Amino acid sequence: MKGLYEKIEEAKAFIGGRTRIRPQVALILGTGMGGIADLIRPEAEIPYGEVPHFVTSTTVGHAGAMILGELGGKPVAAMQGRLHYYEGYSMQEITFPLRVMRALGTRELIISNAVGGMNPHLERGDIIVTTDHINLMGDNPLIGWNDDRLGPRFPDMSEPYSRERRALFEAVALEKRVTVRRAVLAAVAGPNLETAAEYRFLRRIGADVVGMSMVPETIVAVHAGMTVLGLAVVTDLCFPDCLEPADIQAIIRTAAGAEKTLRVLVEEYIRRI
Repeated sequence: MKGLYEKIEEAKAFIGGRTRIRPQVALILGTGMGGIADLIRPEAEIPYGEVPHFVTSTTVGHAGAMILGELGGKPVAAMQGRLHYYEGYSMQEITFPLRVMRALGTRELIISNAVGGMNPHLERGDIIVTTDHINLMGDNPLIGWNDDRLGPRFPDMSEPYSRERRALFEAVALEKRVTVRRAVLAAVAGPNLETAAEYRFLRRIGADVVGMSMVPETIVAVHAGMTVLGLAVVTDLCFPDCLEPADIQAIIRTAAGAEKTLRVLVEEYIRRI
């Protein structure tokens, strides 16, 4: 059987045969935010199903294509729609595209997702800069044999989300007169949303927001030596004493509404990296 490194090299060779772009920045675009890819001047758009060893996205709001081109004056590779653990894929499968983007040359990662807001100071539609995370997904993409060519056995996680990059993004937002919030993310497996008791628990252990993604990719990015900026949009409010039934279509609409602002911020942020 082929090892992870060999599979990465096969996927890299396939993508390299479709484009001359050698990306510096990787983007993983979450729920309702795939339209940020429209800003890219594309040279290639490759459905996940065509790339060796990629799996396909099955979630509403996730197009399932890798786009390579230019954004903010820099060559980029973007996942228009991510893969999720709750889709039944392994942690290694959902993080494989990021491994390939790293092999193609990316050293910077911008990752986004939709989250539920538990901190009472947050409002629906708020843009979040992730400061830290709590992994409650019950799994880890680094479990198993470690290939030292991909990263160290025991990667340090004292600063998974770069303070320097967060400060740069916040400076861009300030200039554009956009309010952004800082938050700690709790990552759960999903796909069900949480009970009122679970929201109380997550809040008490230090989380401000909760989501079903971002953390596996961040762990792999840190393992691979990448610099990470984590962004999120608060798409629903999760206050246990006045909890309302979740409306998935409303969640997607909220994420799409915030995307218009994120487009401006992300493009200028990439320009300044």
